[in-house]
Amino acid sequence: MGVAMSRLPIDIRNARWVAGVDEVGRGCLAGPVFAAAVILPSDIEGWGLRDSKRLSGAQRQRCGSRIRAGAVAFALGRAEIGEIDRLNILQASLLAMRRAVAALSLRPDLCLIDGNVDPGLELPTQLVIGGDDLVPVIMAASILAKVERDAEMVRLDACHPGYGLAQHKGYGTALHLAALRRLGPSTSHRMSFSPCSGMPLTAPAAFPPTPLPA
Repeated sequence: MGVAMSRLPIDIRNARWVAGVDEVGRGCLAGPVFAAAVILPSDIEGWGLRDSKRLSGAQRQRCGSRIRAGAVAFALGRAEIGEIDRLNILQASLLAMRRAVAALSLRPDLCLIDGNVDPGLELPTQLVIGGDDLVPVIMAASILAKVERDAEMVRLDACHPGYGLAQHKGYGTALHLAALRRLGPSTSHRMSFSPCSGMPLTAPAAFPPTPLPA
């Protein structure tokens, strides 16, 4: 049935294709926000799905490969730094979710969204607070989005050396904040976020980030 739900507190019996949707990167000071939409097969025993935050980098990579190989359908979406600064991070995150769902090769009968804000998918939608720790199909979306965003931050680290983006993935760690004080924000930083707002930009990136495939 493409559902693979356990411990789900809602009725999905009338839905054949259920997509889990989650985003990563909302709290970062740099880089895009990513979202993933995933439809799983009914049998996912042994896949090792958990909230992406509870997995090591190596575990996420293994789970991500398993999801890509075995999912009924999956797609990724992103909202760029300029969109985050223009729209605000919440609206940019919802935009990334809409892009991920729109890119699915199958139209879901129901979308399970991690969180408490409806992204406006124009599809049947159920919000699940804490869904990335409760619902396997949302866990899968969380993992794919995290793996993709982490890879992008490694690329951005090569564009903007000195900030440690490959290490902290854009979060406001002590290392990152010290680099911002020393270097100022780069063109891959979110200028609407403190402490970047009000600081002068450094030189542009050596090469631009690679967008997701169309």
